[in-house]
Amino acid sequence: MNTPAPASQPTASGLAPALGAYLIWGFLPLYLVLVKSVPAFEFVGWRIIWTLPLCLAIVAVRRQFPELRAALGSPRSLLALLASSVLIGINWFVYIWAIMAGEVYATSIGYYLNPLLNVLLGTLVLGERLSRRQWLAVAIAAVAVALLAAGAVTSLWISLTLGLSFGLYGLVRKQVSVGSLPGLTIESAILLPVAVGIAWWYAASPQGSAFGQDLGMSLLIVFSGVVTAVPLLMFAIAARRMDYSTLGFIQYLSPTIVFFLGLFVFHQPLAPAKLASFVLIWVAVGVFVWDLWAKRKA
Repeated sequence: MNTPAPASQPTASGLAPALGAYLIWGFLPLYLVLVKSVPAFEFVGWRIIWTLPLCLAIVAVRRQFPELRAALGSPRSLLALLASSVLIGINWFVYIWAIMAGEVYATSIGYYLNPLLNVLLGTLVLGERLSRRQWLAVAIAAVAVALLAAGAVTSLWISLTLGLSFGLYGLVRKQVSVGSLPGLTIESAILLPVAVGIAWWYAASPQGSAFGQDLGMSLLIVFSGVVTAVPLLMFAIAARRMDYSTLGFIQYLSPTIVFFLGLFVFHQPLAPAKLASFVLIWVAVGVFVWDLWAKRKA
């Protein structure tokens, strides 16, 4: 006789894939340092090229081809995924370029801002209402952005582009009922012609393609498909098995890891404006999580 599962099991079973996804995203800069010699634009091209076959393989294992065909047969879904593919392409390029250029703190701030920007976008676009604590968190984050604009203007665009592009990406994907993995598969397919064109352009240039010249570097480039598809699949599993508010809290693990990598591994100087901005964003995140926790208890 089957024993009924305890009520807490869905949350517990979702915790491991959630932690896995955000740990991979958090330590991603260490991988990007290994491929620093590859131009960021070319690397994004190869990342798309190697993500698609892996996504198709996982779709086959999970038997999600019916969902994939349904999305391909819906003009509305394809239009939304076209927009989301452009947004995620911009996000990937800016993130990779920023890490390779040494702007680690700017990427961390961008992903700290992302949940707060999501809340603001929900208000402006979807007509959702913010609580007082959420408005307070958004206001504190706005002061942090103003400090960056005053003291670290050269990297402000990186943080805002990352936060907004991923926030808008989530907003677009929220409007279409396509699963995370089939959606990424279609997005990769949409971006594939551009990615192939980028790879061909670099192969035809005097310096040649970064892929195929050295076995180690070529394997690292192929691995970009793994670090793209696997954490997203883990995130999709976690999102189905645990409370979204809990998942939102775990989300802050990734930019926190990136911050400490910048401080202790890459030994990047932390300018006063950036430090003050981080402190304010941490306060805003604290207020935001406090609000989530209060609503969950209510």
